[in-house]
Amino acid sequence: MNIFSGINVKALIFGAAMAAACIIIGYNWNDWLYAFSAIGLIYVGYGQPNIKTGTIMGALAATPIVVLTFQGYLGTFDGFFLTETGIMSVALLIIGVGAFIGFVGAWTKRDRIKAVEQYNKQKNIGKNKNKKKSD
Repeated sequence: MNIFSGINVKALIFGAAMAAACIIIGYNWNDWLYAFSAIGLIYVGYGQPNIKTGTIMGALAATPIVVLTFQGYLGTFDGFFLTETGIMSVALLIIGVGAFIGFVGAWTKRDRIKAVEQYNKQKNIGKNKNKKKSD
């Protein structure tokens, strides 16, 4: 039994790499590039077969962002965030946001598939409407 049969590993790896790359590029050039790291997490969720898997893989793809945060790429911490509880809360918050963004990507894919099916169904309604039947 293959536990990775329902997971799009390519989307997971490329999405996590895109998210991490956007943070590193944003750190080196402009801070406004940080927001584009969500594109990688959306891609992770969009590439999965269902919403549940997309949410879990979005959380998993957010772990490089946690590592980059603790290395200082998203700024320095002070006060509460230097305690063990603060560090855990930051890590869980980032993973939770990654799970939400993965959910949004998987939900978008599901809605797109439904819209395409509905469009094809609507397109085929009047297809042979004016054709005479020859018996």
